[in-house]
Amino acid sequence: MTRVAAIDCGTNSIRLLVADADPATGELTDLDRRMTIVRLGQGVDRTGRLAPQALERTFAACREYAEIIEKHGASQHLRFVATSASRDAENRDDFVRGVVDILGVEPEVITGDQEAEFSFTGATKELTGRDDLHRPFLVVDIGGGSTEFVVGDDRVRAARSVDVGCVRMTERHLVRDGAVTDPPTEERIAAMRADIEAALDRAEEAVPLREARTLVGLAGSVTTVSAIAQDLPEYDSAAIHHSRVSRARVREITEWLLRSTHAERAAVPSMHPGRVDVIGAGALVLLAVMERTGAEEVVVSEHDILDGIAHSCAAEAR
Repeated sequence: MTRVAAIDCGTNSIRLLVADADPATGELTDLDRRMTIVRLGQGVDRTGRLAPQALERTFAACREYAEIIEKHGASQHLRFVATSASRDAENRDDFVRGVVDILGVEPEVITGDQEAEFSFTGATKELTGRDDLHRPFLVVDIGGGSTEFVVGDDRVRAARSVDVGCVRMTERHLVRDGAVTDPPTEERIAAMRADIEAALDRAEEAVPLREARTLVGLAGSVTTVSAIAQDLPEYDSAAIHHSRVSRARVREITEWLLRSTHAERAAVPSMHPGRVDVIGAGALVLLAVMERTGAEEVVVSEHDILDGIAHSCAAEAR
């Protein structure tokens, strides 16, 4: 076995996976998997810079992760990938220096296309042999700052990343005077929906969205929608992984999220506190994708870009 560590630092959260990789099959066995909401992308869409408080929250999580990686002896095969927020920020060098000081490895600020390929690998590796799922797959990774669209069979055929994510859409359309409008007006929802539809137009220029026969949804907005659909008493990764949610149920949940108050959303037992204010926007992105593609259901995966990064670590080690 090769022990690897993968870190995915996105706009809203930073996540760690420490795993053993089978050199013969490439299969991963999780040793430690965790997620921390740090909101690194706080205000980036408006200011173009990473806020000092956001950097410190992220560095605090990195210090915690460094201890876990050391405990498992996984520092030799460590890869740190940074996505949308750090791509967009003028002061990303401050972020890079901080990560190097703490973890001893430079974060790779990957392109949207690279992000899409990692997401596809992580999401579909377990699905390719199933008879009940038809190819090609459309993998949609709804992040905080961007959403990745990837169509492929065993390999990626086409990919596009667009700057529409749950944090970016919330800050652009649902924040007024520094606070989230609760609930938002119909005009604000319509403006957000128009932004999402324009992004889908851009994605469709490169990716044949409507050719896919199975829609696979990734990341916290999608997994939280699944948890709500199942009425889970708490967030349960095992129950969420490879669950299926119909388009009608996604529409029902999205409409409720956009009508609800902060307190009502926070009372959902499976809701992470860091997603309370951004989940409505994330759910709307998912609904818009399903309506655009005609997908009757979404297959929800807990395995995503983080697993793709870990697979790449194992491949490099071989």
